[in-house]
Amino acid sequence: MNDWIDIAALSDIPRLGARVVKTATVEIAVFRTAQDTVFALKDVCPHRGGPLSQGIVHGNTVTCPLHNWKIDLASGEANAPDEGCTRTYPIKVENGRVYLGDARRQAA
Repeated sequence: MNDWIDIAALSDIPRLGARVVKTATVEIAVFRTAQDTVFALKDVCPHRGGPLSQGIVHGNTVTCPLHNWKIDLASGEANAPDEGCTRTYPIKVENGRVYLGDARRQAA
């Protein structure tokens, strides 16, 4: 069972953009698509550690600002031909509020 942490109003996260949530052990990028779907990924590209939160969101993908790797927001997997994965975190929206699964209980 997840403990959910209220992190923001959906409107606080720009469409096609991200906000960063910092915990004691990890920075988590929370993305919002054009359709108001939200995703949460560790804010590190699997290629060279670029800040995914500073990337460009298109569809359900974010493009890393350093080397243009495309990362699937749902799975954290790099799109072929690139290979690698960044961690995903549980996230949900209820009544206009965004909730993150308790990342303090999860390994970074």
